[in-house]
Amino acid sequence: MSRKIAVVLKGYPRLSETFIAQELLGLQQRGLDFTIYSLRHPYDDKSHPVHDEITSPVNYLPEYLYHGPIRVLQSLWHCRRHRGLGGAFRIWWRDLQRDLTPNRVRRFGQALVLAAEMPRETDWIYVHFLHTPASVTRYAAMIRELPWSCSAHAKDIYTTPEWEKQEKLADMEWLVTCTRHNVDHLRALTNGDGRKVDLVYHGLDFRRLPAPRDRSAAAPSAGPIRLLSVGRAVEKKGYGDLLTALSLLPSNLDWRFTHIGAGDLRRSLKKQADNLAIADRVEWRGPMDQADVFKAYGDADIFVLASRIAQNGDRDGLPNVLMEAQSQGVAIVSTRVSAIPELIADGETGLLVEPGRPDELAAALERLMRDADLRCRLASAGAERVKTEFGHDKGMIELARRFGIDPNPGP
Repeated sequence: MSRKIAVVLKGYPRLSETFIAQELLGLQQRGLDFTIYSLRHPYDDKSHPVHDEITSPVNYLPEYLYHGPIRVLQSLWHCRRHRGLGGAFRIWWRDLQRDLTPNRVRRFGQALVLAAEMPRETDWIYVHFLHTPASVTRYAAMIRELPWSCSAHAKDIYTTPEWEKQEKLADMEWLVTCTRHNVDHLRALTNGDGRKVDLVYHGLDFRRLPAPRDRSAAAPSAGPIRLLSVGRAVEKKGYGDLLTALSLLPSNLDWRFTHIGAGDLRRSLKKQADNLAIADRVEWRGPMDQADVFKAYGDADIFVLASRIAQNGDRDGLPNVLMEAQSQGVAIVSTRVSAIPELIADGETGLLVEPGRPDELAAALERLMRDADLRCRLASAGAERVKTEFGHDKGMIELARRFGIDPNPGP
């Protein structure tokens, strides 16, 4: 069966969402015909090479309605012919009473444009993220009377009100999410229809990754222990806890820490490093493309991610950077948040500590820094686990099945 899919994303392309690009490329390679609709223009100055391989057209909806008022009004005029417009308006109006915000108004305007501009032959809408993008998709699907489905992740799940998640789950055909923790949470909201929600790990496409450096045969490197973290400088990543932990390390340990990523907290984190008197050991590289990130993995001795639950409920799901670091044979220190324990078994494939405990984090880091053999054992076991359990193809086979396409990639 030939399908024409509209794929709705919050922003495209984005450096922090390589997993989405890998998925889209995998679907393209398996013959799925789709067009991308993005709610936002790209903010990053760079993109990953994988984005260049995705040949599907990209359309940008008006990020703010005042950016394209004529486009929105023309879309409303176009949508008047669709029988679903009245029902979609009533659902949106009910939602607006419970969420009286400009964002809710903007969602309906974007949905009008999406519904009007999707090709007539579009027969399915697939959206990443359960919050704003799924709202736009839901209203547009109602207008066009189309089925829709969703891939949910982390912040979008835990910052969306329960009533909204329940109603979206009732309206969509199916949902996939990237952790067992998420599956359990969302299945509890389906009124007994647990089959609607399934687990699909993002996984890594090992054919696209560089070969890991062989650390087992290497002599201990001279100079400082190299610590690395990759992630946005936002509350849920726990970089404030990590800097505090680094300041607690004994003075006789020689180390350097590198951070890769953008984020609103970078300035305050740099100030914190100054106040903790560790700024001369910390390097802030900013956002980097995938090739440079993987070079940094290869140079690192320990990868650390101090994830925690933010005050607004935002949290990581299963961070791709942990899988990427493991694929490159780097020993991991992280926290027991969300699905991280689904990937990392404490003491077997990495070390885990409680979130928000810089003292525990410092102790785990010191343990790994002093024990090169332990670093090697954990790194080797982690690389084997991510290769056998978190491969990209497993998830792609499940998505291909759901879209009714050949699960095997084309030549």
